[in-house]
Amino acid sequence: MGPPGSGKGTISSRIVQNFNLSYLASGDILRSHIRQQTSYGKQAKSFIEKGQLVPDELITSLIMEQLETFSKSNWLLDGFPRTVKQAIDLTSKYNITMALNLAVPDDIIIERLEGRWLHPPSGRIYNTSFNPPKVSGKDDITGEDLVQREDDKPEIVLARLQNYHKGNTPILEFFSEKKILKEFAGKETKEIWPKVQLCMDDIFKNHSKM
Repeated sequence: MGPPGSGKGTISSRIVQNFNLSYLASGDILRSHIRQQTSYGKQAKSFIEKGQLVPDELITSLIMEQLETFSKSNWLLDGFPRTVKQAIDLTSKYNITMALNLAVPDDIIIERLEGRWLHPPSGRIYNTSFNPPKVSGKDDITGEDLVQREDDKPEIVLARLQNYHKGNTPILEFFSEKKILKEFAGKETKEIWPKVQLCMDDIFKNHSKM
């Protein structure tokens, strides 16, 4: 968990690579359905473009369907659950070992997202502040146009952060009560990742002894 733009995708990628987990990002699934104009996608689009959370029933159905296809017993969810209802539905069906929360200041989030540009076909992400493309507005590999995601525009970012903070406290309390919440504070991925890696190492060592 963590605010939009907190580095969940980057941290998740490193966890998956280092600990051989299956990976599922709720945002990727939603964007895929929106591109394909599925029934799920059409419903989700109207909420996302307003900076609102997708309704519990819709996103939970999508996630649960995908989890059932996984062959590995160990997996990582990125961006789900986001509400207590989603967390209850998830933990009632699966044994969750850890809920990981990235605590990144809002001003850092806003700066990151306003400068983020995407190459949709490949998923490559650039940032005008710290990872700019070689040619402004163009993908380094293909030379194709980069786009700014609709939900990365300033007015949408503010709405997303407001919604995130409004809904975040209850879900953090939920996982804290279950004794599985781990929080990692920092401004940059290079500051946060070593802490996450150490925690994951401890968890896997403890499980191997069971």
